[in-house]
Amino acid sequence: MRQVKTKPQGERVTQGFSIDEEGTDQTPAPRRSVRTREQIMRGEGKRPPASVALSLLAHNPFNPRDELTDVEETGASLKERGQLQPIAVVRRAAFLAVHTDQAEAIGEAEYVVIDGNRRLAGATAVGLPQLRIDVNDDLAASAADMLESALIANIHRVDVPPMDQAKAIQQLKEVHGSQNQVAKRLGKTGAWVSQRLALLELTPELQVQVETGDLKVEPARRIGRLPKEQQADEAAKAVNAVKTPRPRSPRRTTEQPPAAEPVNAVNTPPASDGDPTSTVNAVNTPEASRGGADRITAPAVIDWNDPEAVAAVVRQCMSLPHRKRLASILLRENTNG
Repeated sequence: MRQVKTKPQGERVTQGFSIDEEGTDQTPAPRRSVRTREQIMRGEGKRPPASVALSLLAHNPFNPRDELTDVEETGASLKERGQLQPIAVVRRAAFLAVHTDQAEAIGEAEYVVIDGNRRLAGATAVGLPQLRIDVNDDLAASAADMLESALIANIHRVDVPPMDQAKAIQQLKEVHGSQNQVAKRLGKTGAWVSQRLALLELTPELQVQVETGDLKVEPARRIGRLPKEQQADEAAKAVNAVKTPRPRSPRRTTEQPPAAEPVNAVNTPPASDGDPTSTVNAVNTPEASRGGADRITAPAVIDWNDPEAVAAVVRQCMSLPHRKRLASILLRENTNG
């Protein structure tokens, strides 16, 4: 006869789990994993928050923009329109793993801002309590990646001062070893990198002029490639060329030049045999007296002994009616004589 094993009273067994007589599930809860102190410090096993208080954020000490611009405008925009996109950050432990000497620079902050330093400054200026963040520790993989991330985020922004840009490129050159490698990493040409590094070859005084805007960037890059002793003179020429105003072309006017004052005719007696020529001032014709538009001036010297020459002057300076009258007078005088 088959023996049946007796179950303890009050216990019901089902497949996979047991239930006591009150109906309570007796399946043991899964063991909760415990993070070590180092894991907690590194932020492992913890989902990063969507937003954090500003006091937990630190500016990137290697940000290419030494001086942030338009901070008030950025803060006002954040306050009025809200934060359109989160700022990119790395955890404190990831940052210090690469930059062991920057603990004092970031203070007690839990996150270091890689892209969004101006938004952090603007939010602080207008008193916002927190900002949304996007944690990406891969941005802190190495010193070169940290600098590249910050530089690339600013490289196409017009408000990055040229000297700050040149200093950041120089740091990348020290990491990668050559200008060509830096150009490849930034997606730029070697000439582009070389032009910006030329600013660092300027004398300290000229670098200050570039920062203040007195010396424009375009001539400054050219001057930076010259020997130090020639740079001051070339910079002075460049600055003076900008300050010297262009000569203005004379304005065109539709006004007519003032008409010449009329002159009186000179009645000259016939020349003597010893002096065949004489000088006259002008002959005022009737046309000239009527309006001045047809005024004709007789030649300065007339040979009165040359009838053809005199006739030419008469035809030039007298109207046809007056020439006829003159001819009549001369003919009458010859007839009477």
